Amino acid sequence: MTQHNRQVHLAAHFPGVNNTTIWSDPDSGSHIEFSSFEHLARTAERGFFDFFFLAEGLRLREHKGKIFDLDVAGRPNTLAVLSALAGVTDNIGLAGTLSTTYNEPFELARQLATLDHLSGGRAAWNVVTSPDAFTGENFRRGGYLEYADRYHRAEDFIHLSRRFWDADPSEIVEHISPFFEVGTRFPVPTPPQGHPVVLQAGDSDQGREFAAGSADVIFTRHGSLEEGTAFYRDVKRRLAAYGRGEDDLKIFPGVTVVLGDSEADARERAAEIHRQQVSGPGAIAFLEQVWGRDLTGYDPDGPLPTVEPDTDGASITRGRVRHVRDPRVVADHWRSLAQERNLSIRELVIEVSARTSFVGTHGAVAGQLSEFVQQRAADGFILVPSVTPGGLDEFVERVVPELQDRGVYRSDYPGITLRENLGLPPHRPAAQWARYRHTDSKVSALS
Repeated sequence: MTQHNRQVHLAAHFPGVNNTTIWSDPDSGSHIEFSSFEHLARTAERGFFDFFFLAEGLRLREHKGKIFDLDVAGRPNTLAVLSALAGVTDNIGLAGTLSTTYNEPFELARQLATLDHLSGGRAAWNVVTSPDAFTGENFRRGGYLEYADRYHRAEDFIHLSRRFWDADPSEIVEHISPFFEVGTRFPVPTPPQGHPVVLQAGDSDQGREFAAGSADVIFTRHGSLEEGTAFYRDVKRRLAAYGRGEDDLKIFPGVTVVLGDSEADARERAAEIHRQQVSGPGAIAFLEQVWGRDLTGYDPDGPLPTVEPDTDGASITRGRVRHVRDPRVVADHWRSLAQERNLSIRELVIEVSARTSFVGTHGAVAGQLSEFVQQRAADGFILVPSVTPGGLDEFVERVVPELQDRGVYRSDYPGITLRENLGLPPHRPAAQWARYRHTDSKVSALS
């Protein structure tokens, strides 16, 4: 292995509410039975992945007033699943998506510290802010926070959690802010990692800034080397303002991989996977999210609707983050794209929603992954399989050995904790994080 080679890091994503999973595949299994979680986690550990990443939805998605049954319809409790996985794995990190909007710092910090102890220092927390009132209906206080307030609460939430993790049992942690007023002793000893690893997903400017000031890993999405290097430079340059170095925050884009015995074979397999992921009804439902109206009368293999989106009514889909700011602009863009490439509705949806990032032979894909890391477009990748739970088997069997032969991937776990295996520095005490905070709070620890 040459010294100049940057090492590739990998993580495994257990699909949640999405249009990635191919339910019609004979190998598609349960998203509820523990055997599915165990299979994917053990496969990833066999491939020396850094962590197993479990998404979570707090409410079943609805479409036109009914449960949306074209993708995953439910998910058991994240921390319970990860705690069970701690007992059947030895090295892989265990990352869970947990909301700062609909949890409380003391309880979540206690649960994550417990997981870190149970797993011997392998816990990670993917911080999300749960944006909508639809989700808020599950909880006593209901409602939701405005966009900016969600990030301020999340920052305060993480800071207070770090205070708890640092605290000696004899200390009373006092914290007063616009979001929390706490005075208590923390009942769990400091976690083995010091602080569980903090992940954050965000491509927006505010999301990038939040990650630079609060996270250890940022989960992102970019489809080309050029986009990746631009994102990488932008996020890494922000770290100095928070007293951090380039290696203090790892960038992990979420990607999919399709392998074949030849380039042509891989391309054909990728096209077939996309056709399976986007059914006719699924394509219409995807379009309805932008148009905001019922489109079931349209042929998914026909042209896009000429009718304009309904921008006045309530969202036709609830329980899914909506990134569309101006539906009419999106609709116009899609019409132009469909006309230029002669695409039907279904073909257009495949074109704009397909997530396949790396396609080719096992050697070619290994080379592409390595190039992204060597060119500083990423530090690692979160692999999102199209079939659960066996969707990473082929990758681990064929691509991992190729990466190892190239000298850019480990053949064993270098450390004991997730923080060590990611190559992160030792945890930073809460007091150091606090020096660079942008929101005000009164925090103290009394003996």
